[in-house]
Amino acid sequence: MRLILALLLFTSVSASAQLKSFIMSVHGDTLNRVDMNDKKQGPWVNHVDALRGEDGYDEQGYYIDDKKDGVWVRFSLTGDKIAAENFRWGVLDGKAQYFNRTGGLIREESWRAVDPNKTMDTVNVYDVIDPNKVIDRVVVKLEGKTYKHGTWKYYDPEWGSVVKTEEYFLDKLKNPDEDIKPLDAKANKTPAKPKEVMDYEKKNSGKKKVRTRDGGTGY
Repeated sequence: MRLILALLLFTSVSASAQLKSFIMSVHGDTLNRVDMNDKKQGPWVNHVDALRGEDGYDEQGYYIDDKKDGVWVRFSLTGDKIAAENFRWGVLDGKAQYFNRTGGLIREESWRAVDPNKTMDTVNVYDVIDPNKVIDRVVVKLEGKTYKHGTWKYYDPEWGSVVKTEEYFLDKLKNPDEDIKPLDAKANKTPAKPKEVMDYEKKNSGKKKVRTRDGGTGY
């Protein structure tokens, strides 16, 4: 038993020695860790004071290499849960929910984070009627860090009913009356005329009457 305790103590001290700074929770856990490269790592608790009319808040979540990752929960300074957000690569990704002071759901957002190492990505296009049905996959150029992507719902926080719904595709608000399937430019393009036809039309351009052969044998 003493050996196990000694090993646990050694592990804790060794891990702490690799950190530049940290704080201890009431349960003895290390929080707000900063590694030797000045990057935030692991579980963190942030406190933001009220400033210039903006409410203050506390939030807790996880950092990986100085970037928020996973679920982050935000509380008012009186302890009420006011938000639950998902992060990836330090930006919003997936579902984000916001609540009023009594716990009523106000808004539910949907986000898509962008891999900072990519300039292009392939995304699914979903059916408007059946949001779970993929009707196409398109390749897009990435120009931002995160996009409004998917269904956004606005609620009556007292009754919990949906009062408004919006559909986004990479930051663009969809018109529910439009077909969201991307158009195939090739399918709608008029076939190019053969070179011989174009030369003929150019040669005879402006002439009132051009004699042509129609394949007939009579007059």
